[in-house]
Amino acid sequence: MNSHLWLVAPWQGSAEPADVTVDCHRRLRGPYTGLGAVLRELVPTIDARYPDLVRRNVIAILSVAPELRGTVEAEPDTLTALAVPTERTRIYPANRTRRHAHSVVELLESYTALAGHETLTLRFRDVDLADHTDQEFLAIALRRARSGRVRLLVETVGEDLPGELRTALDRYARRFVVPEPPATGNDRAAADLVAAYVASDGTTRHPAEIAAYRAADPDVRARLHDERAAALSAMDEQSLRLGAIPYHLEHGTDPVAAGTALLDAANYCFDLGFYHAVLDYGPRGRAIMDPTADLQPYWLLSTKLTTALAATGRSAETEPIYLELSTMGTDPKVHMSCCYALAMMFTRHHPPERRNHPLAKGLLNNSIAMAGLLADHDDRVFFTVFQQNGLALVEMHLGNMAESLRLVSEGLVRLDAELPADKHRLHRSVLVNNRAKVLMIQGRLTESLADLDAVIEMDPNYPDYYFDRADVRRKLGDLTGAEADYDHATTLTPPFWELYYNRADIRSELGDHEGAVADLSYVVELEPGEVDARVNLIDLLLAAEDLATASVLIDEGLHLAPGNARLLHARGLVAQESGDVERARADFDQALAVDASCVVALASRAALLHELDDNEAALADLDLAVALAPADPDLLYNRGFVRQATGRCAEAVADYDAALRLPGADEEELLRRRASCHAESLVSR
Repeated sequence: MNSHLWLVAPWQGSAEPADVTVDCHRRLRGPYTGLGAVLRELVPTIDARYPDLVRRNVIAILSVAPELRGTVEAEPDTLTALAVPTERTRIYPANRTRRHAHSVVELLESYTALAGHETLTLRFRDVDLADHTDQEFLAIALRRARSGRVRLLVETVGEDLPGELRTALDRYARRFVVPEPPATGNDRAAADLVAAYVASDGTTRHPAEIAAYRAADPDVRARLHDERAAALSAMDEQSLRLGAIPYHLEHGTDPVAAGTALLDAANYCFDLGFYHAVLDYGPRGRAIMDPTADLQPYWLLSTKLTTALAATGRSAETEPIYLELSTMGTDPKVHMSCCYALAMMFTRHHPPERRNHPLAKGLLNNSIAMAGLLADHDDRVFFTVFQQNGLALVEMHLGNMAESLRLVSEGLVRLDAELPADKHRLHRSVLVNNRAKVLMIQGRLTESLADLDAVIEMDPNYPDYYFDRADVRRKLGDLTGAEADYDHATTLTPPFWELYYNRADIRSELGDHEGAVADLSYVVELEPGEVDARVNLIDLLLAAEDLATASVLIDEGLHLAPGNARLLHARGLVAQESGDVERARADFDQALAVDASCVVALASRAALLHELDDNEAALADLDLAVALAPADPDLLYNRGFVRQATGRCAEAVADYDAALRLPGADEEELLRRRASCHAESLVSR
């Protein structure tokens, strides 16, 4: 039975006991309101007893609970973290918060195991009113905290929850509706009720407090909000600036201060990749600010909002905002920003059917022209180079690699020649990394590697650079060096599945079967919906004849992705290995009914049909498979083998010859089969 509980408590919460109880209402502290409170409670103790455990997870800890900065050892610096706001040209991916969630789950699980806790019970209240970050953490923690050492009590007001969290609660928690408590009288004065409402930062569910607040004099309410904002500001805690402080200022007497607070909160959350919070702050701030009198902050907040929309898959909603901004005067920076941002929508962020690279190129040509109009020399140089870097991306998407390389290279030369060496260090590193990517696409791997070496020297704690360098080293045949880069990257970042997925490939090529299985098992633990990783893991387990574990993984995968062709094919392979030919044939047929172009299912069904002496049907499957994957030497070998078995030696030799011309072919076996064909032909004459 699941140890986690889902408590539906629409009244005033439950009395379920817990080691740590936290409120998650985003109005209190914004992102990670609940999880941040848990870490502020537990991490000082964990750090005193197991400092290595804290050090391993410090990036997530300080992102979730910034007040612990100074209490625990700081995370390694990167140029992204060190860049001043005006030089911040890199944004984090939206899934970075998932990495934090995984890191904290592992922190809590490891701590309870080391400390010998039988159970650490954590109670999270008002979860349906929480920020996306808390809800995402709980969805992941409910799934991953299965040891019984960490027990979650998830308390919600209702049952309208995001899909991932609702699925996790339904699957991993027992649901319990908290009964309505007996009615009690209220003997507090109206003023006390209003004060209690404000002191709760607007999160109370007490009917009398809510009613008294709504009935109170607006001036009294505003004064109380001002006083509460001042008291919270005096505490000097960063997370309060993301929740309660801007809320109270919005309802106080100073709209300018409220607008500034919302912009500051949006800037902070934007820099950390907390984009769902920015989606909340943006409209609230834009509703308060006067776009005529406060154009600069209004523009800054709007661009943060639009970038957050794009990062969360809502790029279409950005266009009206950019069009609105473009109507607000003739400031070249505003128009340059709008053109650049719209270009990025059309070349990168919009769904494929809405992308328009020529339009993006035209917009960037406009933004480059406007950058040239800027009066300040340093601004003119930097923004011109920045816009040209965007144009280089468009040229790459258009297939103009030489032009893309020229734009990036010339931008680097210009920054070095015209700006002080300590200016825009982050963007210089971005340009070097981008040049490495273009060189890699062009096949100039040695030059690409040299650029990646240089950018790692510039920014040694940024994990993505090691990820990129490992890719180049792998293409150069340096598998050991690639593995070392992946190993080092794991020490610089909270866990993200792509890193372990790629390292599993390297380990497999190096013959480290156990290491590859461990990495892919971890990927499936992190993100069960990653079908490629699951299928690759199943293939390794089948090669090791571990049919039981493979079957469990297949069943789990089909629960998450019913009818997935590759998983159905894998189930057929297990059945075939177990001697159940009928089940195997049924699974291969079902996989191809779902996806007629599933090459592996075609190949496996062909092999099974050959074993059943139905060679004509086998050849029909192999003909289709070869047409779909003409560069696969194994398919050509298989078709040649079946053709040879049916006496079609000339056709078989043609397949063997075609396979021999392809990389990755088993030359020794192909030559042996071809020789046997020639021998059979001589005998038949």
